[in-house]
Amino acid sequence: MKVSSDGLLDEFCDALWLEDGLSRNTLESYRRDLRQLTIWLAQERNKTLLDVEHFDLLDYLSYKVSLKARPSSTSRVLSSVKRFYQYQLRQGKISVDPSLQIESPKMVRLLPRSLTETDVEALLNAPDVNTALGLRDRTMLETLYATGLRVSELVALKISEVSLDMGVVRISGKGNKERLVPLGEEALDWIRRFAQEARPGLLSGKLHDALFLTQRGESMTRQAFWYLIKRYVAQAGLHETVSPHTLRHAFATHLLNHGADLRVVQMLLGHSDISTTQIYTHVARERLKLLHAAHHPRG
Repeated sequence: MKVSSDGLLDEFCDALWLEDGLSRNTLESYRRDLRQLTIWLAQERNKTLLDVEHFDLLDYLSYKVSLKARPSSTSRVLSSVKRFYQYQLRQGKISVDPSLQIESPKMVRLLPRSLTETDVEALLNAPDVNTALGLRDRTMLETLYATGLRVSELVALKISEVSLDMGVVRISGKGNKERLVPLGEEALDWIRRFAQEARPGLLSGKLHDALFLTQRGESMTRQAFWYLIKRYVAQAGLHETVSPHTLRHAFATHLLNHGADLRVVQMLLGHSDISTTQIYTHVARERLKLLHAAHHPRG
């Protein structure tokens, strides 16, 4: 049977972009999931997306599971399917939503990978601060660890969003939600030093509002910063798999280990839902178990 869903998918993805402003990568993910469903329906059921019935979707999800798809992958596919059929129902192209009452698979929440405080110290000390780029990199690492910013928020940080007097950064995070995050004295000192000693040289007479710049005086990308982290992890002799997000996890974990309130950590991280932050309580609990085992006479 001829697979002809392109027009439907184009219309659906355009609607998502207009309604929610979703990124190109997210829209491509929706399109890919639905395209795969389209092909399966044509080959296995001789049906189109608009002909599908409830049991067809259940069989398709079973098929995905039989291919050893992870629960997170299956859940994402179901999310794409549900969103698609909700839209088609609103548009009057179907009279019944075939995805109703299909539940997502149980998700196993993996503990985020973190670093010990000793590991963080080794990583922070890895850049050569006697060079302009090394001073920039040390300042970026210090800022990331002090604030728990997402790497996209760090590389997009503007000078106007940093208040050295108040010791905070103003961040526009996901969904354009704004939050103020304290920097701490250590990060403040590094930002002052970088701004005075290294940033003017990186600018080379140009004008740019980004705080952290490349050697050519331009904004840094997330990918470029990831490569820097990888290099400094090797220099520091760490054997962990570390990404920029690992320092965000370390920020949250170390705050909780030192007695911070979960709601405070939620606000600092910019999580809209406390359930997203609660995973860090498991990390802190594991740390408490180790401390108990090491120091309690009956541990």
